Amino acid sequence: MKQQLLSRIEDKSAVIGIIGLGYVGLPLLLRFAEVGYRVLGFDIDQNKVEMLLRGESYIEHIPSGPIADAVAAGMFQGTTDFSRAGEADALIICVPTPLNKYREPDLRFVINSVEAIVPYLRPGQVISLESTTYPGTTDEELMPRIQRQGLTVGQDVFLAFSPEREDPGNERFSTRTIPKVCGGITANCLEVASALYGTVIDRVVPVSSTRVAEMTKLLENIHRAVNIGLVNELKIVCDAMNIEIREVIDAAATKPFGFTPYYPGPGLGGHCIPIDPFYLTWKAREYGLHTRFIELAGEINTSMPDWVVSKMMDALNERGKTLKGAKILVLGIAYKKNVDDMRESPSVELMEKLQKKGALVHYSDPHVPVFPPMREHHFDLRSVPLNMDTLAEYECVLIATNHDAFDYDLIKKHARMIVDTRGVYRQQFDTLVRA
Repeated sequence: MKQQLLSRIEDKSAVIGIIGLGYVGLPLLLRFAEVGYRVLGFDIDQNKVEMLLRGESYIEHIPSGPIADAVAAGMFQGTTDFSRAGEADALIICVPTPLNKYREPDLRFVINSVEAIVPYLRPGQVISLESTTYPGTTDEELMPRIQRQGLTVGQDVFLAFSPEREDPGNERFSTRTIPKVCGGITANCLEVASALYGTVIDRVVPVSSTRVAEMTKLLENIHRAVNIGLVNELKIVCDAMNIEIREVIDAAATKPFGFTPYYPGPGLGGHCIPIDPFYLTWKAREYGLHTRFIELAGEINTSMPDWVVSKMMDALNERGKTLKGAKILVLGIAYKKNVDDMRESPSVELMEKLQKKGALVHYSDPHVPVFPPMREHHFDLRSVPLNMDTLAEYECVLIATNHDAFDYDLIKKHARMIVDTRGVYRQQFDTLVRA
């Protein structure tokens, strides 16, 4: 069975199934189609599937051209019918893994996807999970469900974990050039999964188990979360001492060894860093362990929106104004610059906190013209155009995401007050509050 599957992968007769056609699944789908595989895309969102079948992209940094080419060449089909899972030789799961309201892992999307495809699995398939999760998910949650179908993992079907490493908007690295960590349940699983990814990724990094692969992704993002927590805390200290933290970081970064620069902000955003550390924190409790270092960094990072709001309130008070009733313009609601990705964006949390304190909140973001539907947040707003007249209408302009498209000279000239959370303006001027 293994050799037959390896042969189909090698000669590109294998059909690749991608489950979840978002920021992770769509680039992977296009990469497999690009090298000559027929790809079957699964998603529960009928609108997404229909857009893709029309050759249209719904993600700003992914152009429509390659999608249209794949559809026209017959290399891509999209469906919401998970009973077609049996048509695929490889099934790669790329669905969200959020936290619930108690900051515990929410595996509903993973489990629902597996339950949807399990009745249609057959011998000669490889299943790979890419969704970030805690160590043990693949062997504790996926493997038993697959084996209940009478399929032996490592002989009939092959199960692996290979964490996604997409970085939306990063022009230096692509799906093809980012090394792919891969762990299998058995040696046969690893061999098949490595062969699969090796056809589309420049470098595959095999590890000894799915748990090692799962922990690798968590380490990558915990490393960032902890270091960002450190500089966020130092930001607060430096602010009290009237020291510009970014100047300090830039100076420290001139050391050619032993230092990696991280920069403060209004809070953590994106699909990984605000969430992934808590997956390990939750799992560690099963072993009677408390990840105090990780939890402390999380507390600092999640407190940053409150600190920014307090800085704004103080600045308004100094000018004889109150936050209640003040018109506030938030610049940038994507979680990072130059993308339309709003997952876990601290900008949205800032908007909610300001609104709860009575502020009249609007936003401007060229990448997000209309505030989109979100699972936990809703604003009936459209992006405000930036010009001298609109800027002058607001008591305060809050730079939450530093898109390159913003005219910062115009903002500096016409805004009454600016709260800068991203270090756009290194030199202080009269109306600037650095946060």
